[in-house]
Amino acid sequence: MARVLLTGGSGFIAAHVLDLLLEHNHSVVTTVRSQEKAQKIKEAHPKIGKDKLDFAIVEDIAKPGAFDKAVISEPPFDIVIHTASPFHFNVTDTKKDLLDPAIIGTTGILKAIKKSAPSVKRVVITSSFASIIDGAKTTRPGYTYSEKDWNPVTEEEAIQNPSNGYRASKTFAEKAAWGFVEQEKPNFTLATVGSRGPDVIITLMQTQCCPPLVLGPIVHYLNSLDALNTSNQRIRDIMTGACKSELKPTGTFIWVDVRDLALCHVKAAELPEAANKRFFITAGYFSNKEIANIIREAYPKLASNIPTGDALKAGDYPADGIYKYDNSRTVDVLGIKFIPLKQSIIDTVKSLQEVGA
Repeated sequence: MARVLLTGGSGFIAAHVLDLLLEHNHSVVTTVRSQEKAQKIKEAHPKIGKDKLDFAIVEDIAKPGAFDKAVISEPPFDIVIHTASPFHFNVTDTKKDLLDPAIIGTTGILKAIKKSAPSVKRVVITSSFASIIDGAKTTRPGYTYSEKDWNPVTEEEAIQNPSNGYRASKTFAEKAAWGFVEQEKPNFTLATVGSRGPDVIITLMQTQCCPPLVLGPIVHYLNSLDALNTSNQRIRDIMTGACKSELKPTGTFIWVDVRDLALCHVKAAELPEAANKRFFITAGYFSNKEIANIIREAYPKLASNIPTGDALKAGDYPADGIYKYDNSRTVDVLGIKFIPLKQSIIDTVKSLQEVGA
């Protein structure tokens, strides 16, 4: 059992990480932006006492010193899992809404750990496939992406549009984390995990997780159809008929189920061999066309909402092919056996129906 600080506890990924940490008998303090969100999480775990689940309010992770108080605990923390970072494109100021929260939030928590939480030995950070892929080279047929790759986006490109801003925020934040460990030589190791439409995790013994698009069932006490994570919005739109006339392009063609990603975070925190590694986390390929066909087959009552024929074409794979991926480190080191796409979509649709879809 370890004492764990989990940031962004009301987020899509973090909510699943929290459940796994509690299942693994860890004692968790999770940060949230308001007392209201803390209360919702507390009410969803009525049998868990304060010694196993507690909260710290961090209203704005981009403020200097935002985590200074949160990292102080009695008993002291052994592990920090940092998932708090924006993933959306509804921005008016790319720097303020995307870059600053990601970069300042990541470096801020590392500085706070070094200053006030010397007991912390492992830090895991959620990054993204966005920090790996070279967006300018689009589908890049024949090329194999892995943990060795870095998105070459520049500061000038970052402020051109929200899409560039998101990719840059993940890239700059992860590089800043690795730079901090190299320059400051703290007591902890780092790991990064990448997925989240795509993301990465970092562990201190730093570890970074880099996931791509993150699909999977929502945690009902935190989500509604109007407040879905960005990745799952495509499933909602397909099943409710919003895309009946024409599917949207898939965009990112690799994915991971949120439950597998959460397990990667926890294993990156627990396993000694995960220290100081970057993990590219993906279950494989998918397309919006495949999602539509799975929903039609598994949920006949929704068939009238699902596009057919030519309306599916825009959501198919590109005719000239797609990049390859190497997720062998995740499989070999973390021991992950990925949930299949069909099962993930079926479970996600069911969870969305339970909140009114």
